[in-house]
Amino acid sequence: MRRKLALLTTALVSLAATSAHAQDAAKRPNFLVIVADDLGYSDIGAFGGEIATPNLDALAARGLKLTGFHTAPTCSPTRSALLTGLDHHEAGVGNMAEMLAPNQVGKPYYEGYLRADTATLPEILRGGGYRTLYSGKWHLGLKPEQDPHARGFDSSFALLQGGHNHFGQNVAQDRVSMGSTYTLNGQQVTSLPANFYSSDYFADQLVSQLQAGKSSTKPFFAYLAFSAPHWPLQAPAKVIAKYKGRYDAGYDALREQRLKRQVALGLLDRKVAAHNADLAPIWNGLSAADKANQAKRMEVYAAMVDEMDQAIGRVVQTLKATGQYDNTVILFLADNGAEGARLDEPSMNMVNAVYAKADNRTENVGAATSYEALGPGWATAATAPSWRVKGYATEGGTRSVAFVAGPGIAPGVGAAYTNVADVTPTFLELAQVAAPKASPNGKPLRPIRGKSWAGWLQGGAAQVYSPDAAIGEELFGGRNLRQGDWKITDLGDGNWRLFNVAADPGETKDLSATEPARKAQLEKAWQDYASQVGVVLPEPRQAILDRPVRR
Repeated sequence: MRRKLALLTTALVSLAATSAHAQDAAKRPNFLVIVADDLGYSDIGAFGGEIATPNLDALAARGLKLTGFHTAPTCSPTRSALLTGLDHHEAGVGNMAEMLAPNQVGKPYYEGYLRADTATLPEILRGGGYRTLYSGKWHLGLKPEQDPHARGFDSSFALLQGGHNHFGQNVAQDRVSMGSTYTLNGQQVTSLPANFYSSDYFADQLVSQLQAGKSSTKPFFAYLAFSAPHWPLQAPAKVIAKYKGRYDAGYDALREQRLKRQVALGLLDRKVAAHNADLAPIWNGLSAADKANQAKRMEVYAAMVDEMDQAIGRVVQTLKATGQYDNTVILFLADNGAEGARLDEPSMNMVNAVYAKADNRTENVGAATSYEALGPGWATAATAPSWRVKGYATEGGTRSVAFVAGPGIAPGVGAAYTNVADVTPTFLELAQVAAPKASPNGKPLRPIRGKSWAGWLQGGAAQVYSPDAAIGEELFGGRNLRQGDWKITDLGDGNWRLFNVAADPGETKDLSATEPARKAQLEKAWQDYASQVGVVLPEPRQAILDRPVRR
């Protein structure tokens, strides 16, 4: 869908690239990036969901809904690409640090944290006269030199690991002990308030940072990285109660409801075929006890999204109260598709023991002592019409909910292919700050791989990527490559499938047999991509959920 957008403000586009420290720096836009953790494509109201998300819906209504936005299949790879503009392999996160295969250990681009020879967006913007603020889940390194405070953020409160107890239990007392590690401006925090809840505390920390700098003449770059609604499913009891009974009809019914809303909102063509929900049993085949347990999980998940939205509302109100709202570009995204893992399956061995010891009785799900996940049924409902969920290189694993709003951005729907690696070059162009070619110690930096949206946002281009641009992906051995309307996808079993994703975004019809030459061309392009970014396919392969249960 071709979207028409207003030109950016005269003050924004007239800035010269060399004026980073000029007296009119305060007129340059602020930036706020908000990342939700494992949020499904249709979870918020603006994208078809029934969960109460009035603050996100209001932001989306004044901005551009990015229905072609893509990420890596999981969290830390996506976050590394967002902050560097590079493919996540180039950034040092070829695989998640927790999931490295034996043959990947010690290999370049598989460090599991941001490489020292990468430049981060906050580092570059800070050099260009911006204040840089951070609060939330980091998941890009545990050592002091890998902390957000060491990678460009002036002020930071961070959870260093990829997950935690949302009520603040099990806080690590040092960097080598078990537990969740939190830092404030690079210094470890060993206790949290008694009323800690992740979404509220992360947002409140950013609010404090924004208020502390309200008199500054510098523009800011702020990054609010939630850990919700990532497992364990935990939320305040009063919010969970709002959704009691809401999901008793089950995930199959919810999937159909969400698809209809997407059509009504103009986000989905009614002719598009939705991929089968093949990872979960049919709802009506479940026992009464299983249905009750599944419904309770979704009630808690909805409460987590609801509470996150309320927290975002407080940040937005702070921007308005400090006079910064109208000049702030706000990007909201999920870091991958919805989470469909089962925490008791072998591939989740990192949490098997914790899951087994938790109190996961249906009536206790959502409490601080529980440790449950959403599961594949609800996850595939949230990613529909796309195929599969988080962890896969399919559209369901990599097409994420996203929108951008702010000065000069008119409301609409942007269906063009966009990528999380585009965020860094886009913000740098809007800020009129040049990307460095070398690190402070003189070592050359890899050129940014993502493409700026600036021309697209200004209405001067129909697409961000040219039809012949080849954009690849690999994680856990799952692979894809997109070129124009065409895509090849490998679930991780070594078999390439070919799809025309313009006509078939659900990846429902494999065209390998009818388009063998095109498939061969894309396979070669993937090999070229893999060589460029240093892909090391895992041995053995790392299937996440490749066990369909519905035929």
